[in-house]
Amino acid sequence: MTHSRWHLAPLAALTLGAASLAQADVSVTRGATDIPDGEATHAQDITVANDKLAFALAVESRPPWGVPRGTLVDLAAVKGGEIDLDRVAFADFIPNNWSAWPNDSKDVEVVEKSPERAVIRVSRNFGEAMVTTTYTLDADSDRVHLETVFDNRGDEPLEGIRSGFTLWPDTGYLFGVPGLGDAKETEASDALTDRMVAYDQDWAFALHAPYFDRINYEGQDMYLEHSLKAGESRRFEGWLQVVPEGDLAPVVANEIERKNLDSGEVHGQLSDGDGEAPANGLVMIEKEGAPYAWTLADDGEFSMSLPVGEYQAYATAEGFANSEPVELNVTDGSERKLTFDGMRGPGTLSLDIHGAESDTPRDARLTILDGQQPPVEFLGKQTFFTELDPAGHAELKLAPGDYRLGVNAGAGFTAREQTLDVSLETGEEIDKAVEIERLVEPNDDHWYGADLHHHANVLEGTTPPDTVVRAQLATDLDLTFISDHDSTANHDTFRKLSAERGVPFIPSIEISPSWGHMNPFPIEMNGELKVDPGTDDVQDIIADARRLGAEVIPMNHPYNAYGYLQNLGDGKVPGGFTTGFDLLELNAEVDNEPTLKAAHRLWDQGTRLYFTAGTDTHDAWNDLTGRIRMMGHVPGELTPRAFARALKDGHGYATQGPLLFPENHMFGDSLRLVEDAKGEWVVNATAVNGLKEARLIGESGEVIATQSLDGTDAMLTFEIPGDANGWIALEVDDADGDTAWTNPLWLERSSKADYLGSGSTNDGGADEEDA
Repeated sequence: MTHSRWHLAPLAALTLGAASLAQADVSVTRGATDIPDGEATHAQDITVANDKLAFALAVESRPPWGVPRGTLVDLAAVKGGEIDLDRVAFADFIPNNWSAWPNDSKDVEVVEKSPERAVIRVSRNFGEAMVTTTYTLDADSDRVHLETVFDNRGDEPLEGIRSGFTLWPDTGYLFGVPGLGDAKETEASDALTDRMVAYDQDWAFALHAPYFDRINYEGQDMYLEHSLKAGESRRFEGWLQVVPEGDLAPVVANEIERKNLDSGEVHGQLSDGDGEAPANGLVMIEKEGAPYAWTLADDGEFSMSLPVGEYQAYATAEGFANSEPVELNVTDGSERKLTFDGMRGPGTLSLDIHGAESDTPRDARLTILDGQQPPVEFLGKQTFFTELDPAGHAELKLAPGDYRLGVNAGAGFTAREQTLDVSLETGEEIDKAVEIERLVEPNDDHWYGADLHHHANVLEGTTPPDTVVRAQLATDLDLTFISDHDSTANHDTFRKLSAERGVPFIPSIEISPSWGHMNPFPIEMNGELKVDPGTDDVQDIIADARRLGAEVIPMNHPYNAYGYLQNLGDGKVPGGFTTGFDLLELNAEVDNEPTLKAAHRLWDQGTRLYFTAGTDTHDAWNDLTGRIRMMGHVPGELTPRAFARALKDGHGYATQGPLLFPENHMFGDSLRLVEDAKGEWVVNATAVNGLKEARLIGESGEVIATQSLDGTDAMLTFEIPGDANGWIALEVDDADGDTAWTNPLWLERSSKADYLGSGSTNDGGADEEDA
């Protein structure tokens, strides 16, 4: 039974105006939050604030990703008595990674409300377990204390679960746990400290999690792997720290205080060749060769405390070359003054990308392969895109030095990646042109590609719509596509930008219940969900997607922690089994082997559920859009609905590189064979990086035949054995290990009597092909 107890009735409603926040007192209010851009909009929601920060709990507002109500959905700095923008999608305690969260109750209680302190306790069930999180904010504190008790009240143990606090920003950048590098998911044995940071130039939020032994999503999730016996509970403690600028000195100072560490101080100045303080200057601190923290230089002056230890420090700024590093030996009570002068400012590289056979501009993705890459992302990117207008053009402000740039204009699919070597001096302006040789033209044979799982800047997506469109065109996709979590806010912008370039736009939405995401497309422009993905049954959600006009409803990443088939098998899907899905997704972010096996099982049963493919990109600068894509065959006018119908009919294939062109039998069609007659399947294959192997597979995914390949083009001719039944499909690898997976060719075998009864006089193998 669903229930919710409310404990704020005696409290008078307060306002979060500048006057109240100019003091250090803590305030607790009920109602739609005063945090700008906040998602806590219900009359029952709670906002807590002091003169440093404000946060809001979604007591009755709908949190993202199907998380139960009661989570922290808004977090903001307070600057000069004014609440800054909300910067998070949510921050919560996750009981077991991003698995389904079976929930039917919550309890929200204001335990303490005084000018000195606010304490809010939120209890929610996780199946038979109870998750109770207490949020504490003290007056004049820049951090929220988090305490969660995870209590297994069921009769069965919870084995090998991963639990802990999370911090998911909806803007800005991530600075993961120092020492763990760029790993998306890893154990924490090499961690140099116990925090991650979300940041931009004018804010920084740190999650301090001393219990953790592993991370996921580059540190946005900080977990402990553990088990809970029946009746057993475990306590987790952490802190959310809010800094009003993109400076990590306060974050390190908090670590020193929290852990009672011995420490010393580093301070000094930095200046350019004219003796002026560079704009956006900072000092980066490294430890054991890894970035550890940085501090901003205000008008060239900087200062920060560091725990006792060995470090390196260097100065940098937007467009400036890094200074030579300085060795630091910080001892207890030590003070070290550093001077970084003569810092070298940027040069400008102007690029024009065009076809080798003509002056036609080519959209491109440009990446620094060798050369200085900004260590802090608000100082600049390591990846750039050509402009939408003028097409094929880019202006890059780079620190002086030597560079090797990668130029991707359909690289790995229709062209090879080009590289460009260039050297820049301070103030220098260089013009360069790059020619791209297009090696294959899929459109000539009516084949078109799209990345059918992509995000822009909603929730944890960080890429503006115009950059997503540029990224999709740069990797030579033929249709643009967006599927933000439970939102269509970006549809109009995508349609406008795509229309300006004459490219069809597929509007979608990623409906995101915790037990299984889905990308219905194309849907009506700006359509809004009527269902609640956090509480409604799968059948109701599927019906709402059809109401929005969806031609197809793909099952996204079916076997990850928030995939439908995984949670269906675990009995965690409200409503259980449905036949409402049309496509199975092959996803760039997950292990696709379970999905491939599921497709084979379905095909064995004669179920015509076909592939879709997408990258699930949230950050187009740091992840490669289109690295897996779906190719669809549309003989007539290319429209979003015609493309979707082609995929629904099986007339497509997923690919990481190889391009396929069937000669005699289209993917998804049926081939009639008489009794045990053999057949033949001919498919042209092209891989700009070279072909390696092709496999003909059949029932249960068994390999029927293999062909070793060489060169970039091959005519694949496979004999269909007389004992092959049900279906066959192809898998083709290129020399880089990238694969294309086709939908099946269905085999329909008839007896000779049935065949002759049809009136045919041909006693050969193939009788007819049903398109």
